[in-house]
Amino acid sequence: MEELVPSSSEPLSPQTLASFRALIISPSTPQSKISSIFETLTRSLELTPDSLVLNLLSELASRHSNLSHLVFDSVRSNSLLPSESTRLAAESLDALASISNTDPTLSSAIDELDDRLFVSLCFGPSVSVRSWLLRNAERFRISPYLLLTLFLGFTKDPYPYVRKIALDGLVGVSNSAVIEDRSMINGCYCRAVELLSDMEDHVRSAAIRAVSAWGLILVASNPETKLYWSDDLFVKLCSMGRDMSMEVRVEAFDALGKINVVSEDILLQTLSKRVLAITKEKRSLGQCPAEQFEILASNVAGVLVHGLEDEFYEVRKSACHSLRALTIISAEFAGEALNLLMDVLNDDSMFVRLEALETMLHMATFGHLNVQGTHMHMFLGTLLDSNLLIRSATRKILKLVKLSNIELFRLSFDSLIENLEKHPQDEADIFSVLFHTGCNHGKFVVSIINEASEEIDQASEGKLGFDSARVAALLVLAISAPLSHGEHVCSIPPRIFSYAVTLLGRISRALTDIMDQNALLAYLSQCSISTTFSATDLNIRRGEPCLPVANIEIPNDTSNEIDGSTRTSLQQEKDGASKLQSWTMREPLELAAPLGGFQVEVHDEVMKPINLILAKVKDIWPSIHSGFTNEVLRTLRNLKEELATFTSDSVGTIGAVAFTLQYLQVIKQLAKVWEHFLPAKKLCSSGLGELDLILGKLDMRLRELRSRFTGLSMEQELQILELVLLTCTLRLCKVEICCHFATLKKLSTTVSRVESILKSATIEPTIFISEVGKLLCLNETSRSEASCNPFKFKELLKHFSLSQFVLCGRLNQIKAELTIPDNDSENPLPFVSRLPVGIPCDITLHNTSNENKLWLRMSMDDESTQFVFLDLNLFGSSDEVRKFTYVAPFYKTPNAISFTLRVCIGMECLFEGVLSVKKYGGPERELTYLCQEKEVHLSMIGEH
Repeated sequence: MEELVPSSSEPLSPQTLASFRALIISPSTPQSKISSIFETLTRSLELTPDSLVLNLLSELASRHSNLSHLVFDSVRSNSLLPSESTRLAAESLDALASISNTDPTLSSAIDELDDRLFVSLCFGPSVSVRSWLLRNAERFRISPYLLLTLFLGFTKDPYPYVRKIALDGLVGVSNSAVIEDRSMINGCYCRAVELLSDMEDHVRSAAIRAVSAWGLILVASNPETKLYWSDDLFVKLCSMGRDMSMEVRVEAFDALGKINVVSEDILLQTLSKRVLAITKEKRSLGQCPAEQFEILASNVAGVLVHGLEDEFYEVRKSACHSLRALTIISAEFAGEALNLLMDVLNDDSMFVRLEALETMLHMATFGHLNVQGTHMHMFLGTLLDSNLLIRSATRKILKLVKLSNIELFRLSFDSLIENLEKHPQDEADIFSVLFHTGCNHGKFVVSIINEASEEIDQASEGKLGFDSARVAALLVLAISAPLSHGEHVCSIPPRIFSYAVTLLGRISRALTDIMDQNALLAYLSQCSISTTFSATDLNIRRGEPCLPVANIEIPNDTSNEIDGSTRTSLQQEKDGASKLQSWTMREPLELAAPLGGFQVEVHDEVMKPINLILAKVKDIWPSIHSGFTNEVLRTLRNLKEELATFTSDSVGTIGAVAFTLQYLQVIKQLAKVWEHFLPAKKLCSSGLGELDLILGKLDMRLRELRSRFTGLSMEQELQILELVLLTCTLRLCKVEICCHFATLKKLSTTVSRVESILKSATIEPTIFISEVGKLLCLNETSRSEASCNPFKFKELLKHFSLSQFVLCGRLNQIKAELTIPDNDSENPLPFVSRLPVGIPCDITLHNTSNENKLWLRMSMDDESTQFVFLDLNLFGSSDEVRKFTYVAPFYKTPNAISFTLRVCIGMECLFEGVLSVKKYGGPERELTYLCQEKEVHLSMIGEH
């Protein structure tokens, strides 16, 4: 060590500092050497304060918590002197804040730092230091009122970047909800309004955010003046809608979308480029002189029209988004805005078209979608768009609407058929839309099916075939009629429901959100033996208990942000123009016990306590987060014992119990991993290997959850994927774990799957998922070392919270049973050295399909492993349980008298990436194993 430590009078060279860092980050460095390095760095800081020395001391404190107090005191006493160097003093503050973050016991010491030091540094000559301090002010626990004063003062700084940071700081203070003095709130608002005319684009953008933040506080501060301040804020933001900068215009329309109260005449004025008479009459723009009124009116006039016609798609998209909130304020405004949105459906940008459709979906849910008959062709034309997201968004709107006449219903039906013929991959979603619209329009369905019954009969005789898109769609439409809300008699011929049974698989895939395949078959069987019936004849009840799996609910297929309580009646305009109005079903429709011997499994008596166990798992998250690992593991053991008492023989219940047991194993491994990331955890030399091992077990358990259970909903899959994202994030937090490239790749593919689920199921992501996506996007765009900083990934952990897992419906577990008949150590199989030997295997597979890729893994040791592919197409149909005997060849028999072979069955995880090197000519992806490993005993012939 001595050769690394120069004399106290010499400054430390870069080479010496580099060698110090290598010793600091190495877990094998003795504590005595670490202490000597600390003393050397402290002496150097006393003699010649230096940024590199500061950084090393900060890293030393984070990795060796026993020295954090000493490092903190050394930095505080030796380098917080602005007279020496403002930059060095700021870097010292940064180091002190970082050290206190790793050691919570130092939080009070940070509070003791004098606010005057921070303020004096802000007023120093260095612009970069000033900017950094203002941007990181919240790290130093400065008084909110002092911060507010600083930010307000620096909004007048001569440097634009400082003004922008000061405005962003004002937004941050507003979010803290600490400032309650109305005059101060008004002062912040007025100062931000002044900067709307700043010369710099990025300053004006920041000013818009500040005006919006403080303006909304003013709006909420007093109910009596709410409308006045809301109108004032709206007009101010409208004035920025024609700014020369594209970024500023986007900010303006984004801010407009946050306002939920505005005078109706001002709203209508944004859709007209000329000043309306009602605006002049009501003078909602304020009691101001005529000349000023004309200026304000011209700022508001047609601003949304200009936004939707902007040359940049980003502005058009933002303008569309702002309409979501504004159309809820006024039905008249919504009707006028819809004319503009219909034109936007022809926009060149897919993003803008999608935003327009999502805005229409939002309007429909709140009862403000009033589509004229003349708009139908343009609206339905989006069903033929080349983009899947556009077509999907249109179909979601169709699920909600109620059509006023059969002509519009036929037009919608024909458009869906055209969509199906042009894009057959959309079949499941189209069938779902047809079923929902059929439930909303029972009379129209009966009329159309009776007209087309001959066409369907010809298909049943093989003249057309049920592969015809139109015939298949007609069958889906027909089976929805008995579930209509109307009390009319459903006179659809029973044979139609018999025809639908031939499409059972295709239809059931489309109706997974309503019923499973067994319930659908039972329903079709009941309908096919009736002549004429109504909903009451089918025992379809509203709000009455019945068999749970056979419950048929027609859910709202909208995003979580939309309130689905609206249900409006059909309207007809005086001029005969039809309207589309939002239609949501308040009450679920339930199908009574089916006839014909089709019994639906009832397992609520077990599913309910299983979900109670899962609720208890969520409740122990605070204990995991706080590091009470022993208490958590004890609770999980108790829950496993409780789970072991469930003895139901129901197939669906067996799968649910197995899933819950596996989920408890995941939480157990997560609890063990989490304690390694607590601030008080000391990383010893064996800690890194232990962490790698536990993370590997957590990966394996999550892989089994994803691959070995079928019947999971998209919401449930999303919760599992969130745990996968958490595992990747935990790996990336540790700089010592050398698998960053592979982990980043897995993180990227998982985020892609998450985004796919969020788009197709319209589920709101958790904060953690959103933040992971943002950081990954930053990493992909910058490709810089900073973007891969483990501290950034560690920041993500504070956003994670364990969600409650709720099981519903039937879960099936993919598993296998493997036996080697008549074989043990006393009865070994014969073999000849260096020649292949056949291993007879009795195999039982549960819930596998021919799409699953199964492999038989046979190994003596890591060097002598052989994989044999099990082609399931050769072993009978894909029943829930199938048994067969297979003789597997093993080619690597050793030159030995006897040996033991370990055999098990694995399944490829198709969601995993392809391995860079195929394992011994075996699977292309990672395997999850479906049974316990079996030992096979072999002995050379003649050596018994």
